[in-house]
Amino acid sequence: MSVPRIGVLAMQGAVAEHLARLASLEDITVCRVRTRRELEGVDGLILPGGESTAMAKLLCDFGMMAPLAARIRGGMPVWGTCAGMILLAKEIVGEPAHLGVMDIRVRRNAYGTQMDSFRTHAAVPQVAAEPLELVFIRAPWIERAGADVQVLARVQGHAVAARQGHMLATSFHPELTHDTPWHAYFARMVRDAATDGGRA
Repeated sequence: MSVPRIGVLAMQGAVAEHLARLASLEDITVCRVRTRRELEGVDGLILPGGESTAMAKLLCDFGMMAPLAARIRGGMPVWGTCAGMILLAKEIVGEPAHLGVMDIRVRRNAYGTQMDSFRTHAAVPQVAAEPLELVFIRAPWIERAGADVQVLARVQGHAVAARQGHMLATSFHPELTHDTPWHAYFARMVRDAATDGGRA
């Protein structure tokens, strides 16, 4: 089996941090994704934290929104962190959806402003044996998860991490810690998808 290629959408947001975490893992290659051609060349994609409205506008401006949604619907593993989770959601409280591929309803800036940012720890047994550090910055949370969505973590009673098949979403920023369990977990998702049928 060829080495899976994982991309990070590189239009806005915490791109370098995700690339750094991925680069520390074995048996994958990593790249930035800015164009449709680059999108076609990856086996999995991370939608980073940043500003969801700005990223959505850039995806539309560069003709990437529809091709990205099509690849995700076709089975390409995708992981949205913070703003990336908002991009994936089928419903966003008070505004239209963007990609609309994951059966969750999210609330933007649910934990407050930049001044309300915080760090905490939570047990996520599907991802790691030890509690993981979670970094929240103007973070959303999940207000509804569909029947096919598995909630992986809750903080203060709200769902903050979920998986639906080949789609992973986290309210927080694993790329802003020095740990790699979340990136390793997503890499396993990509490898599993490649084993089950190759590039979507």
